[in-house]
Amino acid sequence: MHYFKKNIGDYAKKTGRLSMLQHGAYTLLIDSCYDRERFPTLDDAIEWTWASSKEEIEAVEFILRRFFVLEDGVYVQSRIREEIAEYHAKATTNKRIAEEREAKRKSKDTTGTRTVHDSLPSVNEAPPNHKPINQEPSITVSKDTVCPPTGEPEEKPKLKLPGCDHKGILALYHETLPNLPQVEIWNDTRAGYLRQRWREVALDLSKDGAVTHADMLAWWKKFFEHIGSSKFLTGKKQQKDKPSFLADLEWVIKPTNFAKIIEGKYHRE
Repeated sequence: MHYFKKNIGDYAKKTGRLSMLQHGAYTLLIDSCYDRERFPTLDDAIEWTWASSKEEIEAVEFILRRFFVLEDGVYVQSRIREEIAEYHAKATTNKRIAEEREAKRKSKDTTGTRTVHDSLPSVNEAPPNHKPINQEPSITVSKDTVCPPTGEPEEKPKLKLPGCDHKGILALYHETLPNLPQVEIWNDTRAGYLRQRWREVALDLSKDGAVTHADMLAWWKKFFEHIGSSKFLTGKKQQKDKPSFLADLEWVIKPTNFAKIIEGKYHRE
């Protein structure tokens, strides 16, 4: 469904207090729902809106809480659902009417005469009083034939990235780094950080091909093991006049700290 009516007055009445960032998140979400004709999970919503920063993700989460209803892990809006259903109902009715009209027209034509609505015959007839025109031989392309490039770049299929496995990452963190502070509360801010880092890693791994959920968990396990090998991050490095530093999961998945860990800046003991 690539078209829908937008009542500007109705929209302004319901969204008058939204920030510009929230307006953008809402517009992208409703456009995506109509275009895809389905509703998103939280991870879908973040992907559909291309939200990447903490502020953008928070705007998407706010819109979902404020204007959508969570049903079995999917955020649904009744008005969009009703309009999509009405669109399909009209399309079905229009198709039926067209088929009935065509059948009625054909039933009236009993002479066998071709009308302007009928397709031309498949046999190429030579025009009267003219010699046959030489035609290029037809070419049959088998399934093994390799066609030459047309000059237009072939569109690459969009890779499907696995959704962020919050529970799986928390379990790996606790299992691999039992001496670091355990996670007791998993709020929206921490979840947003993890989704961002998960997506960054998935996009990087996808350069070599499709990425699976197992690939992602294997990468994060190595990442946590890398953290465990740092004396500084695990509180084993003594500092003068200061208590030993001890990293926790939220600190680890913040953008700047995440990059420094990967670059080995805390492994120079």
